[in-house]
Amino acid sequence: MDLPPVGARVPAAVTLRVQNVLAGAFVALLAAVVYDVAPWNRAIVAKTYGTFPWTFTGSQYLFAVTALYIAIFGAWFLLEPQPGVSRTLRCLRTLARSAAAPRATWRAGLERADRLSLLVTLLKAFYAPMMAVSLMSFLNGAGHNGAALLDRMTVVSARTLFDTWGFWFAFQLIVFVDVLVFTIAYLVELPRLGNRIRSVDPTLLGWAVALACYPPFNQVTAKILGSPLGDQPSFTDPLVHFGLNAALLIFTAVYAWCSVALGFRAGNLAHRGIVARGPYRVVRHPAYVCKNLSWWIYSVPFLQSAFALSAWEGVQAVASVAGWAMIYVLRAVTEEDHLRSVDGEYEAYAAKVRWRFIPGLI
Repeated sequence: MDLPPVGARVPAAVTLRVQNVLAGAFVALLAAVVYDVAPWNRAIVAKTYGTFPWTFTGSQYLFAVTALYIAIFGAWFLLEPQPGVSRTLRCLRTLARSAAAPRATWRAGLERADRLSLLVTLLKAFYAPMMAVSLMSFLNGAGHNGAALLDRMTVVSARTLFDTWGFWFAFQLIVFVDVLVFTIAYLVELPRLGNRIRSVDPTLLGWAVALACYPPFNQVTAKILGSPLGDQPSFTDPLVHFGLNAALLIFTAVYAWCSVALGFRAGNLAHRGIVARGPYRVVRHPAYVCKNLSWWIYSVPFLQSAFALSAWEGVQAVASVAGWAMIYVLRAVTEEDHLRSVDGEYEAYAAKVRWRFIPGLI
């Protein structure tokens, strides 16, 4: 193989490819490290997953997945036909320029492409590690509960079987599908998939109501509104118990169906194009409807206990659940404001699908 002479100039395309790889690797590794050392993630990264002798901690899994991701996108950047400046590289260049001349950058403002690169990189760095680790957590839980369900199927009562393993196997398997879609969507962004991020919500309110639902910010939300959710809701009457828990699983399944319908365009705070298939043909925010319906079912025992103490305790409990529900209403409103501000695609979709939440009502 012929080597270039010493001192020969490296082609600009090669330099750009290497810079894209290094920038992406730096941000991906930094995001994994921050997630791993964050105190609110201590339990999930320390937890042991898998089955003996193939066991590993959440931390080991996170860094293994990060290394695999770096290898895959590194190969893509090195081999793509027409290399351009990646958003991650543009983000780092923008940060470096801002750090070198903060006053000048503040006065001049950022170009739209620079601002979008910053927001896209921040969005992926926050959500991608969380989704990847949650993916393993739900898969591991579904596997263990499914194995226990098969092992004890003829040993215990139907209610014990359902409450201890059956419900959680179904729930974790359904949520695994939901998180799988979002994980792939956050990690893979390609023009040929039609999921290129066109815009990220630039408003503080939009980010606030979205992050309020995810750790560590949901811990603050729980302190303000209270935390009505416990484990699987339990009811004395068997028909009520199985009926409401079955409804909860159905709503969760429809929620996952919403994610599948979004496909590679799934994601928070980002505009990747409008989806009008599946549940999105009926209402504009079917996932939030199902999330809230599940939330209220989960909260029934909490509400019953509160009203048993006093009417005032009951009113406070209702306010707590309604407060969480309102967050998702605000998410829907801020998302619509953002999508409408980008182009006319969402406006055309809203004209066809009139109802936000409930057909004929809201």
